[in-house]
Amino acid sequence: MSEDRSRIVTRRDFLFLAAATGSAWLIAPQASRATPRVGQAEPFSFERLVQQARELAARPYSPRPRPAAEVVARLDYDAVQNIQYRPEESLWAGMPERSPVRFFHLHRLAPEPVRIYAVENGEAREVLYDPGLFDLDIGELADGLPEDLGFAGFRLMDPERRPTDWLAFQGASYFRTSGEAGQYGLSARGIAIDTATAGAEEFPAFTAFWLEPSDGDPGAMRIHALLDGPSVAGAWRFDVRLDGGVTMDVRSEMFFRRRVERLGLAPLTSMYWFGENQPRAEADWRPEVHDSDGLAIWTGAGERIFRPLTNPPAVRLHSFVDDDPKGFGLVQRDRDFDHYLDDGAFYDRRPSLWVEPLDGWGEGAVQLLEIPTDDEVHDNIAVFWAPARRPEAGDRLSLGYRLHWRNRQPYPPEAVASVIATRTGRAGRPGESQPDSPLRRKFVIDFRGGPLSAMDARFDIEPVVTLSGGEVSDSYVVNVVGTDIWRAAFDVEFFGAEGVDMRCYLRLGERTLTETWLYHHFPLGRAT
Repeated sequence: MSEDRSRIVTRRDFLFLAAATGSAWLIAPQASRATPRVGQAEPFSFERLVQQARELAARPYSPRPRPAAEVVARLDYDAVQNIQYRPEESLWAGMPERSPVRFFHLHRLAPEPVRIYAVENGEAREVLYDPGLFDLDIGELADGLPEDLGFAGFRLMDPERRPTDWLAFQGASYFRTSGEAGQYGLSARGIAIDTATAGAEEFPAFTAFWLEPSDGDPGAMRIHALLDGPSVAGAWRFDVRLDGGVTMDVRSEMFFRRRVERLGLAPLTSMYWFGENQPRAEADWRPEVHDSDGLAIWTGAGERIFRPLTNPPAVRLHSFVDDDPKGFGLVQRDRDFDHYLDDGAFYDRRPSLWVEPLDGWGEGAVQLLEIPTDDEVHDNIAVFWAPARRPEAGDRLSLGYRLHWRNRQPYPPEAVASVIATRTGRAGRPGESQPDSPLRRKFVIDFRGGPLSAMDARFDIEPVVTLSGGEVSDSYVVNVVGTDIWRAAFDVEFFGAEGVDMRCYLRLGERTLTETWLYHHFPLGRAT
């Protein structure tokens, strides 16, 4: 499988798309009007949107037009820095009971406009593009932009009127929030189509949004979206609220134009370059660089799983088969600044994102895609739910789930301890001369919490280790002196160069003490 065929949009693209997101714009005096210009009122409801999506799916797919394509293509990263939305022109700027909304300008990586509507009392009015909404310090390029160019997306500003935002929709079906610590990181998508298949991945896009404020709660918004792509059209509804972090209740109704080889539901995308479980990149000075450090799964049978992310030597897709999962997510468990030392990107503040199904999802698999990367600008991690049954042309699929953007994953395991670190190194005992062979490695896993928290130091806890290939030796478990951390360590001799699936948990007699650690190791592979 080639990397090009599995490309899921580079992190560089999204850094560009979000160039203005989170910037500390100064708040100008409020204008006398509360909104930009809007169009005529028309009836609106989610039921009407679902019907619109159904009718759209019954017609052949038609790509969206790209107005002023040659000029927009010249709006690169540097040009976007000189395009600023005027704060006083924010939608609902003069209404303290609502979160102000600002709009993104079209540019090279977001050249197709989306329609955006304001909804009140069951009526929708389109927010009309006007070049006067922006400070366009782009010289002669501004002269080539039409008066009805359109917007690339939108962002919700801080309800306390601080000059920061907390939610952004821009590009295909991507969206993200700044979570609990006010720091953007990983993204979510509406849908993933044919990710990591033999053909090209498809990127359906949200083509229109309807924004419905919750009066009296400026930290809440109902967002409706129409999605369209070659294989599917659909209606989405997001009930978003600031509640310490950000919680989003998602409801979608999808209508398929054709058979989909691999359907990804509730997809997440992130970045993992290097960390504790893989050597530091020689080109970089920081100890760790990643938006997320692991995939956590709560299976339908109740098992807790943690799979540290890797930067593999080749594209890899891993499937974790399940039936009615209780949840899964990409998490950033390591929140120690000293482990990153980056006071610009603040990887220790990146949100974790947990998917909680709100109805039975049936049989399928949580799938994890890992793509090699040599830089932090690439989103090289994707996770999604792949239902066992592939949708066919004419099918309808309904889905409901909740997204939790938090520092820690919600519903943390209480009956078992959690994995907090994974490290690898040369096999053997420290101080003893050992041949440094990639086919012999030591693995060290740290656990904390659950029943281990109440235990004194003891030596009858055992690591239960299984491998798809290889032999385990010198395994033991100890309590790290002076801490509440318990450490499992073992050596593995691999029988060949192929990747090996590994599994470990701690047990006392017949009692399981920890969540299950899963790993995929490449004996002869390098991450960097």
